[in-house]
Amino acid sequence: MSGKVVLSRRMQAVADMVTLGSRVVDVGCDHGYVSIYLIQCQKAEHVLAMDINEGPLLRAAQHVEDAKLRSYITLRLSDGLCEFAKGEADTLICAGMGGRLMQRILEREQDKTESIKELVLQPQSEIPLFRRFLANKGYSIAAEDMVLEEGKFYPVMKAVKAGESRLLSELEQRFGPVLLMQKHPVLKQYLIFEWKKGMRLEKELMSLKASGRISERLTDVRREMSFVKQAAEITGVELSGELAG
Repeated sequence: MSGKVVLSRRMQAVADMVTLGSRVVDVGCDHGYVSIYLIQCQKAEHVLAMDINEGPLLRAAQHVEDAKLRSYITLRLSDGLCEFAKGEADTLICAGMGGRLMQRILEREQDKTESIKELVLQPQSEIPLFRRFLANKGYSIAAEDMVLEEGKFYPVMKAVKAGESRLLSELEQRFGPVLLMQKHPVLKQYLIFEWKKGMRLEKELMSLKASGRISERLTDVRREMSFVKQAAEITGVELSGELAG
């Protein structure tokens, strides 16, 4: 690697969430590109780049060496926050893993997690569950973004400890309180995508021989689509077609 790091769209969205001048810990740093970018752009004072796997960490070390940033980026083999010490960072980045795994990382070392001012998070699955987890732990979602990259939608969120915790509605858990409020353009694309997918699935299920299992699945699909419709009404998205049921 030589020259300035160019991030993918989804990782750029993560880097953009970091508060200027932060000391950052990147949990699951992979090849270290976000860490290098944050220093090159003078967005972070220092980055502690950690990964559970030695292979990616060795590649990250080589990239840091090539970029001549060893004074600014510390690399550490760590399972989640196990090797992190309280006070080492203001901002935590955790991206590119499932929501349940991310939740386990944050919960397992809760005292360390709570010592960090802001969490920049990009869960790739079970996102409503993860947003609910944050709210239950007393975090507020201060900022959100969503990007579409190679046909997949990626939500990014910044969570901070709330002075007064507020539980999220089921609609907010599904689509993000800030994304809904901002009527985010990529969220609008996502709603149209989900609506079309739901319409196709509803039609497919209705063509099958009726059974208890099919009926339950159809009910679930229509319930999911009702949430999409509510979000579309809030964001001003026009959906084509109506539910059959």
